[in-house]
Amino acid sequence: MDSAAGESARPARVGPCPPTLAPGERWYCVHTRPRREAFARENLERQGFRCFLPLLRRTVRHARRIETRLSALFPRYAFLVLDLGRDRWRSVNGTSGVVRLLMEGERPRAVPEGVVETLAASADASGAVSFGRELRPGDRVRILTGPLAERIATVTRLDEKGRVALLLEILGAERPVVTARGDLLPLP
Repeated sequence: MDSAAGESARPARVGPCPPTLAPGERWYCVHTRPRREAFARENLERQGFRCFLPLLRRTVRHARRIETRLSALFPRYAFLVLDLGRDRWRSVNGTSGVVRLLMEGERPRAVPEGVVETLAASADASGAVSFGRELRPGDRVRILTGPLAERIATVTRLDEKGRVALLLEILGAERPVVTARGDLLPLP
């Protein structure tokens, strides 16, 4: 097989949102080493595989500092495109940072159609996924970033600029707080 044909069969990385799939291609899930999702993705892409690693903005508190970081939406998992009839998929298991492909018997198990595509459609340019369910006053939400991260609040008002007014219980009383829509995760 000449190298030009191999390159055209699997295009290089196209950013955080995955490309459309060619006939015969499906999304598969890769189990990675702990906190090595991005490392595994880079090594898979170096081999010519197309990958998608959905991310989530999280607030990390350490040594009196608060930072917002991007981390894997599904810790220890990433997605890649394979055509089992064309690709040498067994090489994925030997890739640095990868534990194994998720299998069903002797063959990799495909991710149900639409799952990765839906995640990709809700990801921004950095790969961070935002949950697009519309909020309404009275909804309960979890704050994802900032000094109030991981707190549960109630939506009181939404404005056209993407800001959300919340009521948050602090020191035994409900206090009003305003934050960006992207900083909130709706609760069921």
